Amino acid sequence: MNTFDAVIVGAGAAGLFCAGVAGQLGLRVLVIDHADKVAEKIRISGGGRCNFTNTQTSPANFLSDNPRFCRSALARYTPRDFVDLVSRHRIAFHEKHKGQLFCDHSADDIIRMLLAECDAGGVVRWQPCSIKAIRKSASSAYGESVDSYEIDSDRGTVTCQNLVIATGGLSIPKIGATDFGLRVARQFDLSIVPTRAALVPLTFDELAWQPFAQLSGLSLPVAIATGTKKDRMEFLEDLLFTHRGLSGPGVLQISSYWQPGAPIRINLSPTRDLIAALLQAKGKSRKRIANELSAELPSRLVDTWVGQGAALGHDWLRPINEASDKALTALGQRINQWELTPTGTEGYRKAEVMAGGVDTRCLSGQTMESRQSGLYFIGEVVDVTGWLGGYNFQWAWASAFACAQAMAGKVLPQRTATHAA
Repeated sequence: MNTFDAVIVGAGAAGLFCAGVAGQLGLRVLVIDHADKVAEKIRISGGGRCNFTNTQTSPANFLSDNPRFCRSALARYTPRDFVDLVSRHRIAFHEKHKGQLFCDHSADDIIRMLLAECDAGGVVRWQPCSIKAIRKSASSAYGESVDSYEIDSDRGTVTCQNLVIATGGLSIPKIGATDFGLRVARQFDLSIVPTRAALVPLTFDELAWQPFAQLSGLSLPVAIATGTKKDRMEFLEDLLFTHRGLSGPGVLQISSYWQPGAPIRINLSPTRDLIAALLQAKGKSRKRIANELSAELPSRLVDTWVGQGAALGHDWLRPINEASDKALTALGQRINQWELTPTGTEGYRKAEVMAGGVDTRCLSGQTMESRQSGLYFIGEVVDVTGWLGGYNFQWAWASAFACAQAMAGKVLPQRTATHAA
C-alpha cells in the first residue's frame, strides 16, 4: 500500500498550491483528481488571463455564515505574498482596476507556476484518477499510533495521515465540478451550509422581460443594491443586459447577496440626480424628454424606456418644457431607483462560484482541519465566498497555505523525533 504524509483531492487552485507548499516544506504529497486536465477553472478565469488576486483583499470582501472565520488565513498569506511568488516566476501581470491583478499573457502562466512549485516539492500526481472510497483507520506513523485515512482509487489504495479536500464547488459542471467534497464532509458528520449559485447572472419572467431582451449586449455603469436597511448591499459596477435578464460585474456581485423573491434596486445614472437634471432642463430646453435623457443614458435604453412609459400612460416624447414637474420627478426617480424582482439565476452552469459549503464551525480557522483529526477542507468547498475580482483565488491561496503549514507542523516534529531516537 502506498503511504504519503498528505493526500490532496483536487488539482485546482487550492489543491495544487497546498501541494506545492507542503511538498517544499518536506512532506510526501500525492494529488488525486478525476479530470484529464489540471486547474481548468484557472484556465478559463478572467477571460483566459486569470484574475489571480486582489490587492485590496480584506475579510469584508467575503460572505459566510461565520464571517470571522477567514480572518486568520487571509492575514497569514496576503496578496503581496502571492504577487511575490508570481514575480519570482517572472510572470508579467497588470492591475485592471479596483486592485484586480491579471496575467499579461495567459492564465496558463499561473497553472505552469503551480505545477513547477509542485515539482519543486516532489509532489506525485495521479490524474485522471477516480476515488472509490475513503475510510478512517488507525495506523503507525513514526513509532506512534495515529488516525489515518485509506483511499481506494483507480490506481490502487493509498494511506495518509492527512487528507485534504480541495475539490471546489458545484459551479461550471461542464469542466468537471461535482459534489464530491460535500459528500466527504457528510460521510464524516460535518455540517453543510446550504449551497447555491453565486456570482451568477439573474433571470426574469420571460414575458415581462421581453421589452428589455432587445437590449442584449448593452452595458452601462450602475449602482445596484439588494436587502433591507439592516443587511443592504450595494455595488457600483457595470451592468449588462442579456436575452434572459441581467449580467455584468454589478449583477454578479449582487447575486451573491440576493435572496429569492426579493427585489433588486438599480440606479441607471449613479453619478447624476436625474430629477434635478430634468427639472433644470425644463427651464431652458424645448427638446423632447427622450432627447434630454439620451444625454445621460444610452439611446437604446432610452428608446426602450420611452416605450415602457407609453405602455404605462406616460408621454415621454413630448417637449420637456411642456411636461409637468410631477411627471419629470416620477421619471427621474424611476431611473435612479429602478426596482425589479428576478425570478431566479442562470444556475451553476454560468455561476463563477458556489456559495455555502462545508460549515466553517466544523473547521479550525488557523489550520483548516476539521473536527475529524487529519481531515482538512480548503478553497471553494468551504463556506467562504469572495466578491468578484480575484478574491476567491486569494482565499484559495490563503486557505491552502494555512493547511500546508499546519500539516507540516504536525508531521515534521514526529519525523524529527523518530530520527533522533
